[in-house]
Amino acid sequence: MTCELRPLTPNDLDLICRQRNDMFRSMDMSEDLIVRMDPAFRTWLQNRLSDATYFGFVADQDGRPVGGIGLMEIEFPPHPAHPETTRRGRILNLYVEPTARGQGIARHLVKASEAEFTKRGLTYAVLHATDMSRPLYEKDGWRGTAEMEKVLTPD
Repeated sequence: MTCELRPLTPNDLDLICRQRNDMFRSMDMSEDLIVRMDPAFRTWLQNRLSDATYFGFVADQDGRPVGGIGLMEIEFPPHPAHPETTRRGRILNLYVEPTARGQGIARHLVKASEAEFTKRGLTYAVLHATDMSRPLYEKDGWRGTAEMEKVLTPD
């Protein structure tokens, strides 16, 4: 089966939220945390879809959405990997329905994202990869970085 990519629109708010929640479920995140996050993410996303600072693609197969990817342009100080620019592409919320996996849809979405970043003049992109998705990215030249995280709580 083939899939067609189309750009995200503000009308995709519910779809993106559902796919993102399902993405976190597939990572065994707590359902309670997903439910708590959803309203804040929905509000955040609605604003960014409206002003097009969150963009990306939906993968449709036989007229039905089976995947999606979110993109952002983020500001970052000049860095040895991109010493003359303060702009980075950011990939987030890559998701493919379980029944559509293994067909190259995720790779198609990533390739389209790379092309979109290039079209926008972005020469460096970042993403967070799960253990499951890491091989997909590495096949196409993505490499791991030393980024770490910590949740900060007030004393």
